[in-house]
Amino acid sequence: MWSDNETNRDFLNFRCVADTAAEMVVQANGQPLSLGVSGGWGVGKSSMLKLISDSLKDRGDDRYLFVEFNAWLYQGYDDARAALMEVIARQLIERGEATQTGLEKAKMLLGRVNWLRLAGLTAGSALSVATGVPPLGLIGALLSAGKSLVEGNFGREDLESVQTDGKVLVSDTEALVTRVSETSPPRQIQDLREHFEATLTEMGVTLVVFIDDLDRCLPATAIATLEAIRLFLFLPHTAFIIAADDRMIRQAVRVHFQGADLDDNLVTNYFDKLVQVPVRVPPLGTQEVRAYLMLLFIENSELSPDKREVVREQVCQQLSASWRGSRVDLAFVLSLLEDCPGALRANLELADRLAPLMTTARQIAGNPRLIKRFLNTLAIRLSIARAQSIAVDEAALAKMLLFERCATEDAYSLLVSAISDGDEGKPAFLADWERQARAGEEIAGLPPEWTAPFIAEWMALPPAFAELDLRAVVYVSREHMPMISSADQLSSEAAGILEALLRLEGATSSMLSAQLASLSGREVTLIAERLMVRARQEQDWGTPPVLWGLLTVIETDQEQASTFARFLESLPAPRLKADIVPALYSYRWAQGAFAKWKANGETPQTVKRALEAMEREDN
Repeated sequence: MWSDNETNRDFLNFRCVADTAAEMVVQANGQPLSLGVSGGWGVGKSSMLKLISDSLKDRGDDRYLFVEFNAWLYQGYDDARAALMEVIARQLIERGEATQTGLEKAKMLLGRVNWLRLAGLTAGSALSVATGVPPLGLIGALLSAGKSLVEGNFGREDLESVQTDGKVLVSDTEALVTRVSETSPPRQIQDLREHFEATLTEMGVTLVVFIDDLDRCLPATAIATLEAIRLFLFLPHTAFIIAADDRMIRQAVRVHFQGADLDDNLVTNYFDKLVQVPVRVPPLGTQEVRAYLMLLFIENSELSPDKREVVREQVCQQLSASWRGSRVDLAFVLSLLEDCPGALRANLELADRLAPLMTTARQIAGNPRLIKRFLNTLAIRLSIARAQSIAVDEAALAKMLLFERCATEDAYSLLVSAISDGDEGKPAFLADWERQARAGEEIAGLPPEWTAPFIAEWMALPPAFAELDLRAVVYVSREHMPMISSADQLSSEAAGILEALLRLEGATSSMLSAQLASLSGREVTLIAERLMVRARQEQDWGTPPVLWGLLTVIETDQEQASTFARFLESLPAPRLKADIVPALYSYRWAQGAFAKWKANGETPQTVKRALEAMEREDN
């Protein structure tokens, strides 16, 4: 299994981006900096923060104080602005205790943060802070919080003073509420900023704050966190590195100014004010996805940690030269592994085959988190198979999982039904399509739910499914769809009729038609569906037994005719045989299929001549 936690182990050659971001912090030389690490969910923003942090730490000096803040953890439990400032103040206290520098200033800073929290100023709007108008509810919030904070530690006279004018400052070291001389919100905020700057100056550090998961927050929390940075903390000797999907933050800006007529330029300007330097996590191409898959398998292999690290470094080095045509493929990775274990080699081969589809399939699109989820699901299903002593081909299981993840529900349902109802679990209807896909030809006759570009690439992926018994694969993959054949839902009588219909030769059966009429409509429909599954498996369409079975069902239930007609219209023309024409010619619902066959240049001449002969006879 692979953890979804952030990591400082670089599998994608992101170190160069991280080093560039770290160098921006260094080059800022004490000037305030806000840097945004942007990208969609799961692309590796949190890991990029770890790499940037490591890059700064590798520079070997203690001039940086690192603080990690996850706004998502505080959402719904605390005001994000106050929480951010408190986390920073407490980290400064820890630094002061360790170095005996700036400790008292750090403690006083925490006291001022707590005063702002009590006063409700941190929860106020940017407009309130800018104009100097105290936020609504200031006194009420102060009194409510003040009582619980000082209970047992504060005299009645002082408490009355607090209740009278709200002039308080909290001392973290003594847990007391003391009087301050100035209560104007702008004055207190300015004092906090000056105190914060003086603390950093006395300590001689640059504060580097890593803010993660901001794009998981509700708009109010996201904007509150960013405003805390700009209004309270954006001062010399600070750097804020913020991981968030910029699209989510822009949307948060729109929600924050709901009702205002904001065009895209205004939203961009506001965003640019909050985040000075945007750094986007690079999207992954096929090379990177292949490297990532292989390194994940190597990470979970029996190779020694030292050997895994050597391979990782060489793969990243190769990726850095990919723009020159250097490839990270199976041959390259195997060249790094002398005497590669057999199980690992099989996994590397699987990664080599899967990488192109996992890059281009819209539902995965090279997303590292989704790739890990895919591999974890695959590992779980293999474990289920081993626990029940079920022999299952790992490549076939991975191919089925890929289809389940990326194809439509209707397409996946059709495939599972064909496997469940097919002879020995073989979806024989795929044979021609897979052959055409492997040859790079246009695939003819695909039903609408199978026309997505992904499916053509998927069918070309080994192993070919048409001749494989996939019942074991479906059995261990039945998380979303049970393995139920049509026969499992039929009564004993209906199941007997179905078997008889599948054995018909040369004509419909009036006796079976009468027996069908005695069944419920649901069972007739299930029998028709079972016959259609068999029909899709036929390779040559002249007059196979399933044709007579379907025609017998249609004589009983005319509603099944339209389904069969659409199937005939979608048949690949080269699979048609001349004897199907007289067998169907008397049925009006088949005329649409005849018209398409006549117009199709790939229809065999024997079939066209049979149609012409029937038309002459009809006239």
